Amino acid sequence: NTECLVDIRIGAHIPEDYIESLPQRIDIYKKIASVENEKDASDIIDELIDRFGDIPKKVQQLLVIASLKSLAHSVYVTAIEQKGEEIRFTMYEKAKIDPSGIPKFLDSYKNDLIFRAEEPPYFLYCRKGRNKKSNTENVLDTVRRILEDLKKLT
Repeated sequence: NTECLVDIRIGAHIPEDYIESLPQRIDIYKKIASVENEKDASDIIDELIDRFGDIPKKVQQLLVIASLKSLAHSVYVTAIEQKGEEIRFTMYEKAKIDPSGIPKFLDSYKNDLIFRAEEPPYFLYCRKGRNKKSNTENVLDTVRRILEDLKKLT
């Protein structure tokens, strides 16, 4: 079970004014890090609301990233890294994906997504369109959409 590195430029943490106690914050970070599916994330959301009240946006984003990590792992992505306007999806060398589906997958993103068959192979997403929005949900939604489309190739 390899960890997936996610390096996306967004605020994702538990603010001290939400959970003041450091041991409690560490405990919640550990729970969030162990998220493996949407149900795990949903259980943590319920627990946070019960114990600490409404969940701040930065905590919600932390949970989204945790669920994206497990989705990435299921489609053989070992790293998701944002640099400027680009998002790189590094693949596990022995990824069990169907290479014949890659051209159609790339076509569905017009010229925004390219594949490099290097060591390790990777997909590079760069939004070239005029509708460039760099807001946070947009980045997280884009990552989720690419991962879900990659799942169709496994």
